[in-house]
Amino acid sequence: MTNLVRSASLTNYADVARAAGLDPLALLADVGLNPACLHDPDLRIPSDAVRRLLEASATVSRMDNFGLRMVETRQLSNLGVVALVAREEPTVRRIVRAMLRYSHLLNESVYAKLEEADGVAVIREELLLGQEGSSRQATELLVGVMYRNLKYFLGPDWSPIRVCFTHPPPQDPGLHIRIFGYVVAFGQDFNGLVCTTRDMDAPNPLADPVMARYARQMLEATAGSGRMATVDSVRHILLVLLATGECSIDQVAQQLGVDRRTVHRRLLREGTTFTDVVNMVRREMAVHYVEDGTRPLSQVAELLGFSALSAFSRWYKQQFGEVAGRRRRSEPRA
Repeated sequence: MTNLVRSASLTNYADVARAAGLDPLALLADVGLNPACLHDPDLRIPSDAVRRLLEASATVSRMDNFGLRMVETRQLSNLGVVALVAREEPTVRRIVRAMLRYSHLLNESVYAKLEEADGVAVIREELLLGQEGSSRQATELLVGVMYRNLKYFLGPDWSPIRVCFTHPPPQDPGLHIRIFGYVVAFGQDFNGLVCTTRDMDAPNPLADPVMARYARQMLEATAGSGRMATVDSVRHILLVLLATGECSIDQVAQQLGVDRRTVHRRLLREGTTFTDVVNMVRREMAVHYVEDGTRPLSQVAELLGFSALSAFSRWYKQQFGEVAGRRRRSEPRA
C-alpha cells in the first residue's frame, strides 16, 4: 500500500533547490513527481517519492541539512485545514493533540504521539515509509515544522528542553544550532521534541470555541469516513513497543482497545498477519540502524525487541540473507 502526503510538504522546495544550484523540475522527474505538486498544496503524492526527492537533493547539492533549509520559512498555514483546528484550541496541549490526531491527513507515513510524565512532555514524530533508504531529510523537515508551529504559539523566545534526532550529526551543525539553538541532540532514541508540561499548559489567546467547532466539522467533512488501516495502526504501536520488549499481540490489542482475535481477524482481512507486520517494522528499523552504523549491534537488537544479540543475528540473516556486521562494513560512510 502506497502512503500519501499532501504536496504542501514540498512548500519552499523549489526555492531551496535553486538556491543550492539544483534543477528542481529535473529532480522531480527523477522520482516520478508531477511539477504540479509544487503549485497545488492539496495534491496527494507518494510519501516515499518525497523522501527520495529530499535525499537526492541533499546528495547532489552536498548539503546534509537540505530538509532543514525548507523549514526556515514554513508557516502554520502550510498545514491547511488542520491549521484551522489547531489555531482555535484553548491550550498548547490541545493544539499539539489536534495536530497529532489529524497528522495522518497530512502524511499517512507519520507516527506521532504526545507523552507526558513528571513535568516532561515528549512529542515523538517518526516516519514509517516501508522502503529502504535514509529518511534524514524528511525527518528533519517533519520535526522542524512541529518546532516552528510550537514557536508560533509559545513565542519567539521559547525553546524546548531538547530537539532529538536518531541520526548522527551533520558535518556542519551551524544551521541546526541557528534554528533550534544548542538544545539539538543527535544519536537519540527517537525523533521529536522534549518540552515541559508547563509549555503544554500555556493558554492560546487566539482560541475561539465557536470557530474550533466549525473547523473540526469542516475537517471531518474533508477527511470523509476513511479510517486508518489496521496494519498501519499496528505498525505505529509496534514502533513504540518494540524497544520495551513488550510487543506481543495482546499488548497491541490492548492499545487498540480490542481483543487479540479481533486484531488477527482484521489483519487477515487486509491480507497479512501479526507476525508479518512485526517483521515489516523490524526490517524497516533494522535497515535504518544497521546502515546508520553509530550503535553497537547489541543495542540495535534491544531496540528491535530481541532478548539477545544472537536472536537478532539469526533473524537478520534470515530476513536479509547476510550477516548484519558484514552489511555494516560494506556500507560506504559519508
